[in-house]
Amino acid sequence: MPELVIAIDGPSGSGKSTVSKRVASALGLAYLDTGAIYRAATWWCLDQGVDLEDPAAVLAAVRAMPLEMGVDPAAPGVRVGGTDVAAAIRTEAVTGSVSKVSSNLDVRAELRERQQRAIADEGLPEAFSAGRGIVAEGRDITTVIAPDAHVRVLLTASEEARLARRAAEVHGTADAAAVEATRQFVVQRDKVDSAVTSFLEAADGVVTIDSSELTLEQVVQAVLDLAERRR
Repeated sequence: MPELVIAIDGPSGSGKSTVSKRVASALGLAYLDTGAIYRAATWWCLDQGVDLEDPAAVLAAVRAMPLEMGVDPAAPGVRVGGTDVAAAIRTEAVTGSVSKVSSNLDVRAELRERQQRAIADEGLPEAFSAGRGIVAEGRDITTVIAPDAHVRVLLTASEEARLARRAAEVHGTADAAAVEATRQFVVQRDKVDSAVTSFLEAADGVVTIDSSELTLEQVVQAVLDLAERRR
């Protein structure tokens, strides 16, 4: 077990990734984006021509996926079979299909083991963090993947704020057209994923931070304060 494990959960557009990387950098910890793992699995299935409507075929492909997740918060990186897919997994093709993979319960079990191994590995002296710890973010991280994390946070925000953030990330603007173009992906993915994992309400022991009216710096500081109190 690493010295410090921080788990950050929440819906799409809540700011999990940005906050997690900032916190990890501030504390000298590793960073794990579990959502990128599901995106990488989706990219891999599409690249291999796997029928996403065939759960068994998807599971077989994911089990064989040669995934390498970078854990440096400054440049995490995602590679599959030696190919850098960091940009490819953010395309609309992957975004529009990822729920078909993430809602597969057998796939979730397979990837849960990979995520837990990645977290445990950061407790080793030769790990990126030299055993200091890791900030892991994504769906069900606080309840299923790392329920014993030292700090567990549910980062949430209003739907309006989340849509604006994701629109700015994907389209470079948060105007009305960009927000509307983003709505289907965000709302639909949350709807599908909420059937197999809970990320809208905090479980016992999980601290909720509503970032709707907070600056990025304020949210990061709130998480850092939780980490300091835990230490």
